[in-house]
Amino acid sequence: MILSCSNIDKTFTDNHVIKNASFHIEDYEKAAIVGINGAGKSTLLKIIVGELPADTGLVTFAKDKSFGYLAQHQAVDSENTLFDELLTVKQEVLDLESAMRQCELDMKNADGSALELLLKKYTNLTHRFEDINGYAYKSEITGILKGLGFGEDEFDKKVATLSGGQKTRIALGKLLLQKPDLIMLDEPTNHLDLNSIAWLETYLLNYKGAVIIVSHDRYFLDRIATKIIELDNGVVSSFKGNYSDYALQKEHLRTEQMNAYLNQQREIKHQEAVIDKLRQFNREKSIRRAESREKMLDKIERLEKPVEVNADMKLKLTPHQTSGNDVIQIQELSKSFGQNKLFSHVSFELKRGEHVAIIGDNGTGKTTLLKIINELIPADTGEIKLGANVEIGYYDQEHHVLHMDKTLFEEISDDYPYLTNTQIRNTLAAFLFTGEDVFKKISALSGGERGRVSLAKLMLSEANFLILDEPTNHLDITSKEILESALNAYEGTVLYVSHDRYFINKTASRILELTHQEFVNYIGNYDYYLEKREILTPVSVLEAAAAEEVSTQKLDWKQQKETQAQARKKENDLKKCEARIEELEQKSASLDTEMAKPENATNSAKLQELSKEKETVCNELEELYEKWEALSE
Repeated sequence: MILSCSNIDKTFTDNHVIKNASFHIEDYEKAAIVGINGAGKSTLLKIIVGELPADTGLVTFAKDKSFGYLAQHQAVDSENTLFDELLTVKQEVLDLESAMRQCELDMKNADGSALELLLKKYTNLTHRFEDINGYAYKSEITGILKGLGFGEDEFDKKVATLSGGQKTRIALGKLLLQKPDLIMLDEPTNHLDLNSIAWLETYLLNYKGAVIIVSHDRYFLDRIATKIIELDNGVVSSFKGNYSDYALQKEHLRTEQMNAYLNQQREIKHQEAVIDKLRQFNREKSIRRAESREKMLDKIERLEKPVEVNADMKLKLTPHQTSGNDVIQIQELSKSFGQNKLFSHVSFELKRGEHVAIIGDNGTGKTTLLKIINELIPADTGEIKLGANVEIGYYDQEHHVLHMDKTLFEEISDDYPYLTNTQIRNTLAAFLFTGEDVFKKISALSGGERGRVSLAKLMLSEANFLILDEPTNHLDITSKEILESALNAYEGTVLYVSHDRYFINKTASRILELTHQEFVNYIGNYDYYLEKREILTPVSVLEAAAAEEVSTQKLDWKQQKETQAQARKKENDLKKCEARIEELEQKSASLDTEMAKPENATNSAKLQELSKEKETVCNELEELYEKWEALSE
């Protein structure tokens, strides 16, 4: 066991956030903490790492175990380049490398016992250098930077010039390089695109340590988690398995709790009816029996009624009128910002009732496309045609459609003046804003609260074509499920940008991937996209776009044979690489033995020759390690 939390309790004023929580984390376990926004997930992590004191309880780490913690927002302020900032984690490697070089220089001018001491020191240094993978530290840093979505052309950028999200990615990279025994991550996928999230999943799955994650990314949790720690109304419960396993167990548990509650209520009502009847008899014995039953009834521990899943926020999307069958046609659309070309000659169309997700790496132009459709920015070339009776409802991830200086009440009443005060209050109450909340300024709301106001306006718009930009950002899992249900029941057309793969899987019937400045079309949900992308990976983007238009049968025997041939070649290359690595590692060990021999220790020329040969071997090994890593991806 690497971590034990016993009877943790925390209250902020009158908010009892964590109630007597106890759980533990085993070595190599991958655990996720889940709960609605405000449940206390981040608070629990801060208590574990010592940033917040618990009111009562004890946090215990196993002896000699290290941990690393990544908060949601990281203030990484540095004048270092991206590469140099990650290099600060490798200070021991750099110090050893420097000491080895100095030792080599000193050995040139030493003899006798001094040379023997230097040789012993050099051997110890090289052993430690190899133990901490010193020969591959540069490729390790490069791999992590690329995995987190930074191109090699960005490695020389100053950290101080990065956005907040990019700085958080750098902080994550530094933490991964440190390789603590326990990694704790608070919403690590918030600032990553789909490829980077997939890379992080693979990294954490293979990580030789324990992991605790706070995340609303259900697809991510399904891939990573082996244990779910739920925070529900201050109470902590542990479930074995991933998120889907937890959701199933939770549903069964909720059903059992509801049945137990209903059975108890029936029994209470039955006993109350019997007591009333006994009293009506108005005889000494019957009254004594009634009093006896009352005492028994008073001793019953009353069960609380389980809270209904998704019983809070009410979202129903209903179009005011039906649009024509052709909702939107986009022809030859192009957009660049200066020398940065986002996309060119983009053409596609949407039919009534389609639910289409746009995916792609950060910075490829997904949000820009939505803004062009909504006439917030102009296209460089191309044409957009809306069909008959199309009414657009737009959800903006930055919530620019909201007015920061207005109250919630004013935000709704100004846009929908025909609504009565009661209707406005009822609408806001459906999105969890009650009482004096309706007079809060938009500027004072959290990201999740602004998201709920935007969803309220979207519902009131009664549009038949919804355009959504990252609609699940800042929403907790329960709110995401409510939105999923509302979209699946929606009879209009939906076009949205999202990084939430679980959400895409649940709501998309078609996917447009923006890659290499072009769109590739996939008729299906996210799982279908993954399956087809894997098949199409060897071919170019243009071939992929053409192949998607052809029936699945066209991806036939020849395609499979080519893919199998490539796989066999890769496997052979991997075996050759491993054989050469083994050969060179034996050579390295042999050189160490030669350098340790007394006759060589007194022979400066021989020692330099062996040292030079050792360096050549190590350099080739470093290249091979990098090649092996790429081949085994």
